[in-house]
Amino acid sequence: MLLGTASAATQIEGGALDHSWMDWWRQGHIVDGTSPERANDHYRLWQQDDALMRDLGLQIARIGVEWARVEPQQGVFDEDAVAHYVQEAELLIGYGIRPLVTLHHFTNPMWFEKAGAFENPANLPVFLRFVEKMVTAFGTRVHEYITINEPNVYATNGYFFGLWPPGDRNLKRTVRVMSALAVAHIEAYRLIHALREAMGATDTRVSFANHMRVFAPRNPRNPVHRILTRVMEHLFQGALSKALCVGVFPWPLHRRGHHARGRYCDFIAVNYYTRTTVDSLNDGVRENVPVTDLGWEIYPEGIVDCARKLYRLCPAPIYITENGTCDNADSFRCRYICEHLRALCESELPVERYYHWCFLDNFEWTAGESARFGLVEVDYPTQRRTVKQSGAFFRDVIAAGGVTEAIFERYVRDQVYRTNVKTGG
Repeated sequence: MLLGTASAATQIEGGALDHSWMDWWRQGHIVDGTSPERANDHYRLWQQDDALMRDLGLQIARIGVEWARVEPQQGVFDEDAVAHYVQEAELLIGYGIRPLVTLHHFTNPMWFEKAGAFENPANLPVFLRFVEKMVTAFGTRVHEYITINEPNVYATNGYFFGLWPPGDRNLKRTVRVMSALAVAHIEAYRLIHALREAMGATDTRVSFANHMRVFAPRNPRNPVHRILTRVMEHLFQGALSKALCVGVFPWPLHRRGHHARGRYCDFIAVNYYTRTTVDSLNDGVRENVPVTDLGWEIYPEGIVDCARKLYRLCPAPIYITENGTCDNADSFRCRYICEHLRALCESELPVERYYHWCFLDNFEWTAGESARFGLVEVDYPTQRRTVKQSGAFFRDVIAAGGVTEAIFERYVRDQVYRTNVKTGG
């Protein structure tokens, strides 16, 4: 299993770009008032950050492309920005770090957003033109791609719960967007393979990053809780996983165009963070369980459960493309990583990669700069980077090829989780 980290362009790069998350900040939806304009200033400090990744011994890195930066106006590409991403990939490769490139990670250029984004069928060729531009630019340097990150989260947070742009609460729109994202992935998958085949490449791997979670009834003896659990799992991830992986569009999704059943992922990409306890159609957390600083349950066994579900659907090598925790004091992150790695290693699953989320503390969507997931601390006013204890732990695990007894004693044994204690009657 190779170890590294994952990131998203909007969350680390900085810059006053005309995209959907800058617009969401202007509307006042970021809890601490911070904006992605600052973030980590990685677009300027990328060489420093990549050298630090090398120094920590990272073997792999999942990096993103900011669509609004490379295509600030529809059909007009910024060639300097395109070249920047190619240069970063080259630097990582020179350091012995294998890049996995994410092409879409939640953020749209505002011109695309205003035109109806993925919900508008006429926009599919526009997205594919962007994909073609970047894959052609990377050429034979990059052979692994994520087409779309967490399409289920993009659709539900943006169109059902109204928490993310565009801020709607409409089930029909949510289903339309989910269906459209599945089609966009399938078409991008085919396009990337065709482009790289024309380059003479034979090592292409393409997938999508699926946000997976365990759903469990609050009361297993309550039939309503059990039914709601099955419904939520199907609507949030079950149906969409089938469409994205094998081209099957179960209810309530609907097919656009003529997309044959087939295999549309060369590896299984799992983003896993938590378990949801179900007694209604909302996220829930069980009482008296370990939780993160965002209140998410810590449930390491779930990473195996989720990976196994996707593996049964589409047997392929497994990449954990995101796994991490909000731990602002860095007081339990080493234990969190250790327990999730242990669960994976003790499973029989063919897990080839583990990308920790994330390398640097970053702009964490609606939480802004208040939620810290990084192995490296960022002092935002000065942009000073400081390797955390968890960063040193990750470095030592990579160097040793696993969590040795000495590493466990030094970093993990004394760390404890806080518990979501039920109060009141």
